[in-house]
Amino acid sequence: MSVPQKINGVLRKIPSWPIYILGPIPGIWVFWLALQDRLGADPLQALEHSLGERGLQLLVLTLLVTPVRRLTGVSFLKFRRAIGLVAFFYVVAHLLTWIVLDRQLDLADIWREIVKRPYITIGMAGFLAMVPLAVTSNNLSVRKMGAAAWTRLHRLAYVAAVAGAAHYLLLVKSWPTEPIVYALVVVALLMIRAWWAAQRRIARRARRAA
Repeated sequence: MSVPQKINGVLRKIPSWPIYILGPIPGIWVFWLALQDRLGADPLQALEHSLGERGLQLLVLTLLVTPVRRLTGVSFLKFRRAIGLVAFFYVVAHLLTWIVLDRQLDLADIWREIVKRPYITIGMAGFLAMVPLAVTSNNLSVRKMGAAAWTRLHRLAYVAAVAGAAHYLLLVKSWPTEPIVYALVVVALLMIRAWWAAQRRIARRARRAA
């Protein structure tokens, strides 16, 4: 038995449900720190950034599942849905922190900010891309939509990841390492996916020509 097969055998015995319980804990903890005024000079901004960054990290992690499986043979596929839903939890928490705590539910002000500031516009687009992913992350949706249509819809994860990385870069208004790394990882994943798609098209044409 190969090493990837042994690892997959171990992974099959690990349930995915603890992710739903353990995943939100860091977000709850940072919210508690914000309530205790232990996040620095601007705890609200620190809370927003922490929640948004954690959501982006988990979203990128879901996109890594397929490349890791194809390149190494190790499959984390059974955990991808749970990780994706926890990522959505963080993105929703990030958005609600901004809407409720930062903008004080001032809908006119919120709309002005969305229209005026490109990083907020892009971030909102990323959130909207994640909504259908979260709604259809269940077996019933896969059966009703069909596997092919469900797979096509869930390519929106790349749209959400690109938007999230761009939102982060524009937000910081500088060139720190971390958001650049996220952006580069997302671009690399898109390039890998495009290359695989091109290889599949070439293979199909070769089969038809044979």
